[in-house]
Amino acid sequence: METKTTRLPVDLIEAAEAEGREEQRSTAKQLEHWARFGMFYDRQTSSARRRIQRAIAGELPLSDLDGDERVVANAAINAAISTAANEVSFADRLAARGVTTVVMDEDGRMVRRHPDGSTTVL
Repeated sequence: METKTTRLPVDLIEAAEAEGREEQRSTAKQLEHWARFGMFYDRQTSSARRRIQRAIAGELPLSDLDGDERVVANAAINAAISTAANEVSFADRLAARGVTTVVMDEDGRMVRRHPDGSTTVL
């Protein structure tokens, strides 16, 4: 099978490593499993899927879904939240407002990050 390299969020890779160990799959195979499951799910056009989509969009209360539908809706909501959280840098937003923050640098050290972009190791 032909492959391509892509970047994925660290939290997703770590979750795939942990789940893969439980399921006797490599990290790559676990990610492929999740991706294919998501792809097949997205291709479905059932009434249950439309109900789930309506609930995710806030057009239908989650309490109107049955147990399995609610699990799928919550998983989709959690995935959307996780994706959004990984794309937002609150330190960058605060720096733009002139606020100094404390973050972890690439070496795992706590540093004070100043609005001008400079850092001081704590």
